Amino acid sequence: MKKILVTGFDPFGGATINPAYEAVKLLPDTIKNCEIIKLEVPTVFGKGPQKTVDAIKEYQPDFVLCIGQAGGRSHLTPEFVGINYVQARIPDNEGNQPMNQPLIEGAPQAYFATLPVHAMVKKMNDNGIPAVVSFTAGTYVCNAMLYCVMHAIYTEYPQIKGGFMHVPYAIEQVTGMPEGTPSMNLQDIAHGIELSIEAILENNEDIQTVGGQTH
Repeated sequence: MKKILVTGFDPFGGATINPAYEAVKLLPDTIKNCEIIKLEVPTVFGKGPQKTVDAIKEYQPDFVLCIGQAGGRSHLTPEFVGINYVQARIPDNEGNQPMNQPLIEGAPQAYFATLPVHAMVKKMNDNGIPAVVSFTAGTYVCNAMLYCVMHAIYTEYPQIKGGFMHVPYAIEQVTGMPEGTPSMNLQDIAHGIELSIEAILENNEDIQTVGGQTH
């Protein structure tokens, strides 16, 4: 049986929940005969990625899909690339706020995700879950997770495919936020993650689609 490690961050920035791990918890234990290994990780530079890399070493999964919150986005957004750069707008959960520096000194400037991100987006959209490929994972802990996990995969675990997906706020989070703040219910977020996993299992290579961004 194949295995996929799916991680989600704990709450940060004063929030009481993080839709990332709340949705991960809703996933079934198997999808298309693939074992789902669920892991909550701290929203902390260094510790979050390291906990994931430790789990990769322990479980030896076939795939890794990390999930994080992107408040303000209305779609589920698989990330195309992680960059070797950090600029933390707010401190992480242990008060760290690194600025204007590489995540890993001397490592490549960027790593591409190796999951079929375009196939994931198509699968979600075909099943009524708004999704689009993102070409920037930001400069906070989510990008650090994507970059550091892909660094481990590229340098130590080339047999594993990995990547990251951002999800919107959960509906209950936007109470008190400005009118029009995008959100999605946790069941739909979890369904989108499940559909993405199905796409990962169904596509050894990514599909060709019309997309991209002009700005």
